Amino acid sequence: MYRHDSDELRAARAQLVGYSARLLDDGLAVGSAGNISVRVGDVVAITPSGVSYAEMRAEDVCLVALGGAELAEHTETPSSETPMHLAIYAATKAAAVVHTHSPEVIALSAARQELPAIHYAITGLGGPVRVAPYVLFGSAGLAAAAVTALDGRSAAILRNHGAVTHGRDLAQAYDRALLLEWLAPTYRLALCYGEPASLSAADRYEVTAEARRRRYGERRTAQP
Repeated sequence: MYRHDSDELRAARAQLVGYSARLLDDGLAVGSAGNISVRVGDVVAITPSGVSYAEMRAEDVCLVALGGAELAEHTETPSSETPMHLAIYAATKAAAVVHTHSPEVIALSAARQELPAIHYAITGLGGPVRVAPYVLFGSAGLAAAAVTALDGRSAAILRNHGAVTHGRDLAQAYDRALLLEWLAPTYRLALCYGEPASLSAADRYEVTAEARRRRYGERRTAQP
């Protein structure tokens, strides 16, 4: 068990405050909607319930065990979606989870069963993004629905609710949330022209293999 005042957890809390402010700036949430967490060993640092991101401080971030128990006295209450975050950590190798209420994704969730592969960038999310059935927020049922929709994926859409992404760190999980919110309006625009073509599983595999070969997206110093 990590000490509640460890350097890693202090850093995670500070990072959560910074990325929470970005949720507002990037239009992925309003007020205190959505939530973010980071896993440090067997401890999860998660944003509090009902605290505006514009006012959040590092000491407001809550700490919970992977089993759900609160690990320190908090002035705030852990996010109502803590069960979903913990379920995702239990089912994946994620080190960070981002849950957004982004408008384009919410609109798509009310009208479609999935976000299809209309652009090769979706391979960064594992493929077409499933829309999980509607379940009450904060419930064990929502946690289970999210985990099912995430099978083989790093992003899922929650019907009439929002989206959830995960990654090896908070930067990756957040970038995936941004990518998802970019893909949704791109799909909406494509629908204006008719039925969009989608990349096949073979196409997506080819993209993934080539991206791995080229180390696509990685910053590398040019060799002399």
